[in-house]
Amino acid sequence: MSIEIWTKASPRRKRILSTIFILLVAIAITIVGSFMPISAQDANQISNDLNQTVTTIGNEGALTQFIFGNNLLICLVMFVPVIGPLLGLYIMFNTGTAVGAIAVAGGYPPALALVALFITPVAWIEFAAYATAMTESIWLFRRLLQGFRMGLHELRKNTTMFIAICTVLLAIGAIVETALISVGL
Repeated sequence: MSIEIWTKASPRRKRILSTIFILLVAIAITIVGSFMPISAQDANQISNDLNQTVTTIGNEGALTQFIFGNNLLICLVMFVPVIGPLLGLYIMFNTGTAVGAIAVAGGYPPALALVALFITPVAWIEFAAYATAMTESIWLFRRLLQGFRMGLHELRKNTTMFIAICTVLLAIGAIVETALISVGL
């Protein structure tokens, strides 16, 4: 039954299904990362480093630009065929580890930190952009294997469109994240 869903799906539906699958994998990897054991000392160091970075850049009035630039750079790397999804999943794991560290440093369970993370629209916006990038990386690689002309067509038509979509998503995410940080969430 599940194979039939794929084989009868239109190319657009296959892309959507692929993106949903990658999104679920990214979330699962982040969850695994958040439950990795970490010492209280390391957790405090990670938490303090993150807080210091946010405070320093926030005081300079460049927090939105920093968040956007950082997330866009990460996302663009995820578009690279083969390497992008591997690095992307590694980044998602590290994101989970940071979430777990913040929870340990704050004295609450990582599961609560994950719930708090996924209550915000920022997580969903960023994860949607990252899943889109990793999925397009796979599609671009597949098209390159089908020949240079197919790969070039994929790059011109779809990859550029998805880079633009991800850029807009991450800009919105950076604005929302900065607003949430400024109100203390």
